[in-house]
Amino acid sequence: MGGKRMTQVTDHGGGVRSIKVPIPDNPLGHTLVYVVDTDAGPVLIDTGWDDPGSWDTLAEGLTACGTSVAGVHGVVITHHHPDHHGLSGKVREASGAWIAMHAADAAIVRRTRENRPERWFAYMAAKLEASGAPEEHIAPLRGTRTSARRPSTLPGFSPALPDREIVPGELLPLPGRRLRAVWTPGHTPGHVCLHLEETHPARLPGRGRLFSGDHLLPRITPHIGLYEDPDDATVTDPLGDYLDSLERIGRLEPAEVLPAHQHPFADAPARVRELLDHHEERLTGLLSLITTPLTPWQLAERMEWNRPWEQIPYGSRTIAVSEAEAHLRRLVKLGRAEAVPGSEPVTYVAV
Repeated sequence: MGGKRMTQVTDHGGGVRSIKVPIPDNPLGHTLVYVVDTDAGPVLIDTGWDDPGSWDTLAEGLTACGTSVAGVHGVVITHHHPDHHGLSGKVREASGAWIAMHAADAAIVRRTRENRPERWFAYMAAKLEASGAPEEHIAPLRGTRTSARRPSTLPGFSPALPDREIVPGELLPLPGRRLRAVWTPGHTPGHVCLHLEETHPARLPGRGRLFSGDHLLPRITPHIGLYEDPDDATVTDPLGDYLDSLERIGRLEPAEVLPAHQHPFADAPARVRELLDHHEERLTGLLSLITTPLTPWQLAERMEWNRPWEQIPYGSRTIAVSEAEAHLRRLVKLGRAEAVPGSEPVTYVAV
């Protein structure tokens, strides 16, 4: 078994390796956890999902890299999602490593730990009701509030608190390396990419290497939905944030991108252009759907997904509606759509 897992390690040269840490029951398959050698010991970029099998793979991968969990010096988190931040606490317990995260995502981690799950479910139920979701979709969330299931058994409800802040534009404290934080909000409010400002080990043309987290992936588009926060009534524009962040990354022109899923790739500017074009086409397509007023839920039902709406499972429908809302918010901000006054639940129409 150990031998099989050892093949999960890839050497990217220049003191950078990756470990494929599995995400249980998820089509993404795995998170690429990067191991960066520094003069103070190995530093991890992300850690993978909090699951016993994932932990074993991470531990065996570190052994294959000639180190161990106990030898980890620090953990840099691209964003707070559980397939990235999940094992951070266990790594810190085993090694004494620091955990660094952008302040916006650290605030989400703090609120997640402080908020009772019942409050979260009540908030989600109210949001879905406002989006025009049918009662049968909302009912399970209402039921959860009275359920006996303990919060600690729910994944992601007690994530590790980071103890260092990633400051955009600054170099991270990695002795002997030049790793600069680039703030790329969109997928989450505090998502960061990390620019390794060093000559590419294979001398590929471009400026260093970029650990891109979920911001820039070779073949898929990250989920861009509304930033969920029961305590914040600010009208955010995650899709606008994401598109601005994409352009910033394109201008960096890294020689190679090391993403958190799938595989490394070159020509970041070309991939950025593809994604910008994809979202522009999607926004234009959505305008043709809202020539008559639709709720966010009705829009999500009519949008193109990777399978027909009736085949989309429960949790993914909630995510799809959030994505529809993020696109609607962008169209409203651009002056290309507006809410219909007095509609309840609120409907949107193209201008």
